[in-house]
Amino acid sequence: RENFICLCNPHLEKMKEDILYHFALGTGTHDFPALFGDVKFVCVGGSPSRMKAFIAYIAEELGLGSPGCDYPNICAGTDRYAMYKVGPVLSVSHGMGIPSISIMLHELIKLLYHAKCSNITIIRIGTSGGIGLEPGSVVITRQSVDATFKPQFEQVILGKTVIRSTNLDEQLAQELMQCSKEINQFNTVIGNTMCTLDFYEGQGRLDGAICLYNEEEKMLYLKEAYDSGVRNIEMESSVFAAMCNLSGVKAAVVCVNLLNRLEEDQISSSHDVLVEYQQRPQKLVGYFIKKSLGKV
Repeated sequence: RENFICLCNPHLEKMKEDILYHFALGTGTHDFPALFGDVKFVCVGGSPSRMKAFIAYIAEELGLGSPGCDYPNICAGTDRYAMYKVGPVLSVSHGMGIPSISIMLHELIKLLYHAKCSNITIIRIGTSGGIGLEPGSVVITRQSVDATFKPQFEQVILGKTVIRSTNLDEQLAQELMQCSKEINQFNTVIGNTMCTLDFYEGQGRLDGAICLYNEEEKMLYLKEAYDSGVRNIEMESSVFAAMCNLSGVKAAVVCVNLLNRLEEDQISSSHDVLVEYQQRPQKLVGYFIKKSLGKV
């Protein structure tokens, strides 16, 4: 069965051309089906360099590239986002925070629609702050929750508050968990992910430029989060889940915890350790893609 992208916007059909401005791509200048029609897996992450490293990694894993091969940035005409492709895999950066990833997702979903892609799986791979887990643990998100631990994304549209569901595909989460058990290289859990609007006060840190609460209040809040099922904190998962739900796209979030927020606020691990941590979601998702393509 072919599951195509669902576009929740009837106005697009009336447009002669759709310009994906932040990708420097457009339906009047690019042949989307020819460029992207074979895409089945889309991996998104904050950093352009990390997403370039991922596409090189997955190319080698799938036997589709030679060592040291350079992969051109499809969005070279802009400095907002970077995009790389090898075989059926698209790798896209999304920047930091809800506004940045939401802009990217609007254009990515339209790109996949114009390319007539079907049976797409989109996975966010990233880093996060853990709650009650050792650094280096990988969290597969069950639900993205807001800063009050509710599984919802709230946005003001035309002056009215709109609330959207942030549930993620349960079967996909279980498949990823099984993949982690098979590679057996690092601790992985399924848990809720809290998505916040900033890195400092919104996540209860004590080391920002502004902090008007004390350590006891901070610890009480983080323990409440843990008790509600939250195992990590980041800044993109809620709108990611909401938009993928509305577009009928199977989606997952896989993040590695760089620290345990019950013990510290600042990331103190060495550069080499952090680099190895950041490779863990890539390894897990890479194995999942190989397994899905029958290459394991």
